Amino acid sequence: MKTFYFKGQRKLQSVMGGGAWRSGLVAASTLAGLFSLTVCAQQAEQQQTDRGTPVVVQPGAPGQPTRTLPPRSSADVQFMQGMIMHHAQAVEMTALMESHTQNKELRLLGARISRSQSDEIEFMKRWLETRGEPTSLTMPEMPGMDMSKQPMLMPGMLTPKQMDALSKAKGVEFDQLFLTGMIQHHNGALIMVKDLFDSAGSGQDAELFNFTTDVDSGQRAEIRIMQTMLGETP
Repeated sequence: MKTFYFKGQRKLQSVMGGGAWRSGLVAASTLAGLFSLTVCAQQAEQQQTDRGTPVVVQPGAPGQPTRTLPPRSSADVQFMQGMIMHHAQAVEMTALMESHTQNKELRLLGARISRSQSDEIEFMKRWLETRGEPTSLTMPEMPGMDMSKQPMLMPGMLTPKQMDALSKAKGVEFDQLFLTGMIQHHNGALIMVKDLFDSAGSGQDAELFNFTTDVDSGQRAEIRIMQTMLGETP
């Protein structure tokens, strides 16, 4: 192999050497930056662990990265657990419509409530399960108390006596009891949302915030519809 020399070779080598040096410096800086971000993330997770707040990592969909879920408060968890129970009673109330009323307008409203609240129950269960939390509230045992006669009720939920009266009513009487009972029920859900956000440090999770906002606006709208059906002034 022949070696060709030409003027300016040293200068060319110098330029090439400088370019390689700069490329190496950029690469080193990039690696240092990535290492720094990794260390910061690990430190943040360690700080959460040190504070007693477990870090929950949610696997991403195929081709998507995993993500660290924001910390949740005990009030967040209790809200979701309680709202599952709350929604379940509303679905139970709407299930009575098929055999208790012929009111088409009321049946359409009941179908809407049943569908939306059933979907929301599934969302709340997934939210809790993803975070390793149980999907139902744990009621402490009270000595001398028969829990079959004193069930745990969230705000606005119908008592066993009210549910019994609703299940025995037919036609116009059922319509009246259903509407008044569901307005009471919806107002209770609004109280639960307010109580959640009145609790310090709660409602910071983005999914939870969006969900509760939808619950609040949706149930307010349905209350107005039911008040109109009852002939009340919203």
